[in-house]
Amino acid sequence: MSDRPATSTRSGPGRLLVAVYALFALAAGARAGVQIGTQFSEAPVAYLLSAVAAVIYVLATVALAFGGRTSRRIAVAACSVELLGVLVVGTLSLADASAFPDATVWSGFGRGYGYVPLVLPVIGLVWLWRTSRTDGPAVAPTAEDTSPGAGSTTA
Repeated sequence: MSDRPATSTRSGPGRLLVAVYALFALAAGARAGVQIGTQFSEAPVAYLLSAVAAVIYVLATVALAFGGRTSRRIAVAACSVELLGVLVVGTLSLADASAFPDATVWSGFGRGYGYVPLVLPVIGLVWLWRTSRTDGPAVAPTAEDTSPGAGSTTA
């Protein structure tokens, strides 16, 4: 028996969500890689935060794509940490701009990315909640279900 819910996180609009997360994983990872490799000493905190964001985006992408129970929990954790990161870094970057001499993915609540980093985890959490409501109770197979000939119609 599969641990996938009836409505998978990767079906319907979930496919678009997975694609957007994958795109942000690629964008944040490439940006962080270039910045860390070429100008790390200029703004190490900002560049490391972009790398952390990339890791979280990768984690969310994979978890949403798999869609099983464990993956769903990982996706909820990733989206929650992402939302917290966007809110904390966004607030700090506006309150003390000198602390972030160069922008991160989450600076200014994702202003440089059209505020998608602020909206994306909210959409992800709503999608996870919405698809979890269609899950039925987890039922383990019984001995009858796993015995040879189970499901046969002998009378």
